[in-house]
Amino acid sequence: MSLNDTLGFLRAWLRDPRSIGAVTPSGPALARLMTMHISSLDGPVIELGPGTGALTRALLARGVLPHRLALIEADPHFAEALSQRYPQTTILRMDAAQLGNTEPLFGEERACAVVSGLPLLSMPAVQVAAIVQGVFDRQLSAGGTFYQFTYGLRCPLPPALLQRLNLQAHRVGSALLNLPPAAVYCISRQPEIQVAA
Repeated sequence: MSLNDTLGFLRAWLRDPRSIGAVTPSGPALARLMTMHISSLDGPVIELGPGTGALTRALLARGVLPHRLALIEADPHFAEALSQRYPQTTILRMDAAQLGNTEPLFGEERACAVVSGLPLLSMPAVQVAAIVQGVFDRQLSAGGTFYQFTYGLRCPLPPALLQRLNLQAHRVGSALLNLPPAAVYCISRQPEIQVAA
Protein backbone atom coordinates (compact mmCIF):
# COMPACT_ATOMS: atom_id res chain seq x y z
CA MET A 1 0.00 0.00 0.00
CA SER A 2 1.51 3.29 -1.10
CA LEU A 3 1.44 6.63 0.66
CA ASN A 4 -0.60 8.01 -2.28
CA ASP A 5 -3.23 5.29 -1.71
CA THR A 6 -3.44 6.13 1.98
CA LEU A 7 -3.72 9.86 1.30
CA GLY A 8 -6.32 9.30 -1.42
CA PHE A 9 -8.33 7.14 0.94
CA LEU A 10 -8.14 9.75 3.69
CA ARG A 11 -9.27 12.48 1.27
CA ALA A 12 -12.26 10.33 0.23
CA TRP A 13 -13.13 9.74 3.87
CA LEU A 14 -13.00 13.48 4.56
CA ARG A 15 -15.29 14.15 1.57
CA ASP A 16 -17.90 11.59 2.65
CA PRO A 17 -17.21 9.63 5.88
CA ARG A 18 -20.42 7.55 5.60
CA SER A 19 -19.42 6.11 2.23
CA ILE A 20 -15.91 5.15 3.41
CA GLY A 21 -15.79 2.71 6.31
CA ALA A 22 -12.29 3.52 7.62
CA VAL A 23 -9.61 6.17 7.33
CA THR A 24 -7.06 3.79 5.77
CA PRO A 25 -7.33 1.16 3.00
CA SER A 26 -7.62 -2.54 3.82
CA GLY A 27 -4.30 -4.05 4.87
CA PRO A 28 -2.59 -7.16 3.44
CA ALA A 29 -3.86 -9.47 6.22
CA LEU A 30 -7.48 -8.53 5.54
CA ALA A 31 -6.98 -8.75 1.76
CA ARG A 32 -5.57 -12.29 2.13
CA LEU A 33 -8.46 -13.37 4.36
CA MET A 34 -11.09 -11.87 2.04
CA THR A 35 -9.71 -13.64 -1.03
CA MET A 36 -8.35 -16.92 0.34
CA HIS A 37 -11.30 -19.05 -0.88
CA ILE A 38 -11.48 -17.55 -4.36
CA SER A 39 -10.03 -19.48 -7.28
CA SER A 40 -9.72 -18.22 -10.83
CA LEU A 41 -11.01 -21.63 -11.97
CA ASP A 42 -14.45 -21.12 -10.44
CA GLY A 43 -15.56 -18.19 -12.60
CA PRO A 44 -15.51 -14.42 -12.85
CA VAL A 45 -15.44 -12.19 -9.76
CA ILE A 46 -17.13 -8.90 -8.86
CA GLU A 47 -15.61 -6.49 -6.35
CA LEU A 48 -17.83 -3.91 -4.67
CA GLY A 49 -16.22 -0.70 -3.43
CA PRO A 50 -12.62 -1.41 -4.44
CA GLY A 51 -11.43 2.04 -3.35
CA THR A 52 -7.66 2.15 -3.88
CA GLY A 53 -7.51 -1.49 -5.01
CA ALA A 54 -6.16 -3.33 -1.95
CA LEU A 55 -8.54 -6.27 -2.48
CA THR A 56 -8.19 -5.98 -6.27
CA ARG A 57 -4.44 -6.61 -5.96
CA ALA A 58 -5.10 -9.66 -3.77
CA LEU A 59 -7.65 -11.07 -6.25
CA LEU A 60 -5.22 -10.69 -9.14
CA ALA A 61 -2.49 -12.31 -7.03
CA ARG A 62 -4.84 -15.27 -6.48
CA GLY A 63 -4.94 -15.75 -10.24
CA VAL A 64 -8.19 -14.00 -11.14
CA LEU A 65 -7.64 -12.78 -14.69
CA PRO A 66 -8.15 -9.03 -15.14
CA HIS A 67 -10.79 -9.49 -17.88
CA ARG A 68 -12.72 -11.77 -15.47
CA LEU A 69 -12.86 -9.10 -12.76
CA ALA A 70 -15.52 -6.36 -12.55
CA LEU A 71 -14.97 -3.44 -10.17
CA ILE A 72 -18.02 -1.49 -8.96
CA GLU A 73 -16.95 1.89 -7.60
CA ALA A 74 -19.22 4.89 -6.97
CA ASP A 75 -16.49 7.40 -6.07
CA PRO A 76 -15.29 9.12 -9.29
CA HIS A 77 -11.76 9.72 -7.95
CA PHE A 78 -11.28 6.06 -7.04
CA ALA A 79 -12.88 4.90 -10.32
CA GLU A 80 -10.48 7.04 -12.36
CA ALA A 81 -7.43 5.81 -10.42
CA LEU A 82 -8.58 2.18 -10.81
CA SER A 83 -9.02 2.59 -14.56
CA GLN A 84 -5.42 3.82 -14.80
CA ARG A 85 -4.06 1.05 -12.57
CA TYR A 86 -6.17 -1.88 -13.83
CA PRO A 87 -7.13 -1.08 -17.45
CA GLN A 88 -7.96 -4.69 -18.34
CA THR A 89 -10.65 -5.00 -15.67
CA THR A 90 -14.23 -3.89 -16.17
CA ILE A 91 -14.83 -0.78 -14.07
CA LEU A 92 -18.37 0.47 -13.54
CA ARG A 93 -18.85 3.80 -11.79
CA MET A 94 -22.16 3.16 -10.08
CA ASP A 95 -23.93 2.54 -6.81
CA ALA A 96 -23.80 -1.19 -6.04
CA ALA A 97 -27.49 -0.97 -5.09
CA GLN A 98 -28.20 -0.78 -8.84
CA LEU A 99 -26.82 -4.28 -9.54
CA GLY A 100 -30.33 -5.74 -9.36
CA ASN A 101 -31.35 -3.49 -12.27
CA THR A 102 -28.20 -4.22 -14.28
CA GLU A 103 -27.74 -6.99 -16.81
CA PRO A 104 -25.43 -9.73 -15.54
CA LEU A 105 -21.92 -8.30 -15.82
CA PHE A 106 -20.46 -11.40 -17.48
CA GLY A 107 -23.36 -12.23 -19.81
CA GLU A 108 -24.66 -15.78 -19.52
CA GLU A 109 -21.92 -16.70 -17.07
CA ARG A 110 -22.54 -15.55 -13.52
CA ALA A 111 -19.86 -14.56 -11.03
CA CYS A 112 -18.52 -17.23 -8.70
CA ALA A 113 -17.87 -14.67 -5.97
CA VAL A 114 -18.52 -11.11 -4.91
CA VAL A 115 -15.96 -9.45 -2.65
CA SER A 116 -17.27 -6.38 -0.86
CA GLY A 117 -15.33 -3.57 0.73
CA LEU A 118 -18.49 -1.52 1.21
CA PRO A 119 -19.17 -0.07 4.68
CA LEU A 120 -22.55 -1.80 5.09
CA LEU A 121 -22.89 -0.82 8.75
CA SER A 122 -22.95 2.88 7.85
CA MET A 123 -25.41 2.49 4.96
CA PRO A 124 -29.21 2.78 5.11
CA ALA A 125 -30.89 -0.62 5.54
CA VAL A 126 -32.80 -0.24 2.27
CA GLN A 127 -29.53 0.30 0.36
CA VAL A 128 -27.91 -2.73 2.00
CA ALA A 129 -30.94 -4.88 1.11
CA ALA A 130 -30.84 -3.66 -2.51
CA ILE A 131 -27.13 -4.46 -2.82
CA VAL A 132 -27.41 -7.97 -1.40
CA GLN A 133 -30.61 -8.86 -3.22
CA GLY A 134 -29.25 -7.51 -6.53
CA VAL A 135 -26.07 -9.54 -6.13
CA PHE A 136 -27.87 -12.80 -5.40
CA ASP A 137 -30.78 -12.30 -7.84
CA ARG A 138 -28.83 -11.05 -10.89
CA GLN A 139 -25.08 -11.48 -10.60
CA LEU A 140 -24.01 -14.58 -8.65
CA SER A 141 -24.07 -18.18 -9.84
CA ALA A 142 -26.24 -20.66 -7.92
CA GLY A 143 -23.30 -21.73 -5.73
CA GLY A 144 -21.72 -18.29 -5.62
CA THR A 145 -20.53 -16.64 -2.42
CA PHE A 146 -20.48 -13.08 -1.13
CA TYR A 147 -17.54 -12.06 1.08
CA GLN A 148 -17.96 -9.05 3.34
CA PHE A 149 -15.71 -7.65 6.01
CA THR A 150 -16.81 -5.65 9.00
CA TYR A 151 -15.32 -3.73 11.88
CA GLY A 152 -18.43 -4.62 13.93
CA LEU A 153 -18.87 -7.45 16.40
CA ARG A 154 -21.32 -9.48 14.28
CA CYS A 155 -22.33 -10.10 10.69
CA PRO A 156 -23.18 -6.77 9.03
CA LEU A 157 -26.27 -8.29 7.42
CA PRO A 158 -29.19 -8.36 9.85
CA PRO A 159 -30.78 -11.77 10.57
CA ALA A 160 -34.14 -10.60 9.18
CA LEU A 161 -32.54 -9.76 5.81
CA LEU A 162 -30.70 -13.09 5.68
CA GLN A 163 -33.93 -14.93 6.42
CA ARG A 164 -35.99 -12.94 3.90
CA LEU A 165 -33.47 -13.65 1.13
CA ASN A 166 -32.94 -17.28 2.21
CA LEU A 167 -29.25 -16.69 2.90
CA GLN A 168 -26.82 -17.93 5.52
CA ALA A 169 -23.68 -16.30 6.89
CA HIS A 170 -20.66 -17.75 8.59
CA ARG A 171 -17.57 -16.07 9.93
CA VAL A 172 -14.45 -16.92 7.91
CA GLY A 173 -12.02 -15.41 10.39
CA SER A 174 -10.48 -12.22 11.75
CA ALA A 175 -7.70 -9.99 10.50
CA LEU A 176 -6.35 -8.72 13.81
CA LEU A 177 -3.36 -7.06 12.14
CA ASN A 178 -5.62 -4.87 10.02
CA LEU A 179 -6.15 -1.26 11.12
CA PRO A 180 -8.75 -1.39 12.56
CA PRO A 181 -9.12 -5.16 13.17
CA ALA A 182 -11.81 -6.71 10.98
CA ALA A 183 -13.86 -9.89 10.67
CA VAL A 184 -14.77 -11.55 7.37
CA TYR A 185 -18.10 -13.24 6.66
CA CYS A 186 -19.09 -15.54 3.82
CA ILE A 187 -22.75 -15.20 2.78
CA SER A 188 -24.33 -17.86 0.59
CA ARG A 189 -27.73 -19.26 -0.32
CA GLN A 190 -29.36 -21.66 2.12
CA PRO A 191 -29.08 -25.22 0.78
CA GLU A 192 -32.26 -26.56 -0.78
CA ILE A 193 -33.97 -29.18 1.35
CA GLN A 194 -34.59 -32.34 -0.63
CA VAL A 195 -37.97 -33.92 0.03
CA ALA A 196 -38.06 -37.68 -0.35
CA ALA A 197 -40.71 -38.90 -2.81
